[in-house]
Amino acid sequence: MLPAVPPFLVGVIAAPLAKRVAKPLVRGVIKTSVGLTLEVKRAVIEAGEEVQCLTAEAAAAKLASSARTRGAESTAS
Repeated sequence: MLPAVPPFLVGVIAAPLAKRVAKPLVRGVIKTSVGLTLEVKRAVIEAGEEVQCLTAEAAAAKLASSARTRGAESTAS
């Protein structure tokens, strides 16, 4: 039969070990999270720029089409 070990002794022994293991693990998780956040922000900015470019192209095409339509209407009159 195992002798009863007071829980505080387990804590006293396990705490330094947990600190040695948990600290690098938490540091790695935080570094990864920050890196991932920066990558997501960069991707969102690039996507926004792409949408702006496509919007500008569509607006230019619409204006060109509208100008051609007006030009054809004025020559037909």
